[in-house]
Amino acid sequence: MQNLIDGFVAIRDFLELGGNVLFAIMIVTFVMWALILERFMYLRTGYRSAVNQVLEEWRGRTDHTSWYAQQIRRELVSRMAMALDRGIPLIKTLVALCPLLGLLGTVTGMIEVFQVMSVSGSGNPRAMASGVSKATIPTMAGMVAAISGLIFSVQLERRAKSEAEWVADELRPED
Repeated sequence: MQNLIDGFVAIRDFLELGGNVLFAIMIVTFVMWALILERFMYLRTGYRSAVNQVLEEWRGRTDHTSWYAQQIRRELVSRMAMALDRGIPLIKTLVALCPLLGLLGTVTGMIEVFQVMSVSGSGNPRAMASGVSKATIPTMAGMVAAISGLIFSVQLERRAKSEAEWVADELRPED
């Protein structure tokens, strides 16, 4: 229990050291990872039942070669591709937002450094240390969050594309 409390204290201290922008980066990162985990869970569980429904619907048809059948096939493939891609654009947007928030933290931290320099004169290193940490920590946090999200969003995108292609191949008309 003490380890858990120590962990929360360390996170609180880190967030205070990085400034207010770090809270925004933390929230964006949590939302991004919730969406990433939801997509992986969908691919692991809900996707299979959706594919089975689509395959049953297609195999239940007697006509697979007419123009109307091809339009139905196209709609089924499109429906599966949309279900697979759901949430991925938002994940990619959040990945792109993380470094921008880190840059915002850099700017606000540097403003704090310049304010300290204008008040104290030439430059007191101790007084500027708080602003420098508020300038560098959000940048690092934004980049780490973006890199981790980028790796998994690319995996999700590739998996969604390959699964949609697999469904399209499965719905080919039998010769």
